[in-house]
Amino acid sequence: MRGCSPIVSQALHCVRGKGRLFLALAVLAATPADPGLAQAPAFTPSDERPEDFPPGPGREEAFYACVACHNFKLVAAQGMTRARWEESLAFMTQRHNMPALEGDERRIVLDYLETTFPPRAPARPGGWQNPFAPR
Repeated sequence: MRGCSPIVSQALHCVRGKGRLFLALAVLAATPADPGLAQAPAFTPSDERPEDFPPGPGREEAFYACVACHNFKLVAAQGMTRARWEESLAFMTQRHNMPALEGDERRIVLDYLETTFPPRAPARPGGWQNPFAPR
């Protein structure tokens, strides 16, 4: 049917005769009068600010490079070596289409992450394993 959503159109196409009219009325009755009510809530940015994290050269660059996809608290909780931070950036660039950080920008971000969020001592035998880090 013209003007219907693809799902309603497909359902109406499969139903014949009086069943089609009944289905159309049922769908119409279940549809909110205000189309805005059926939409997902709007994205609200995080309440995080660069100033909420340890000061140091590269804090703002690292913060804004990371919060484009996830909150910075996730980053701050990791604690990795520079090599692991490098692997994480490569993984996110390849797997999640993160814009590549290159040159000075990459060095500044890695310097901040390596200095501010280094590896922590293992909390238990075998150590804590980051479930998001490449293996």
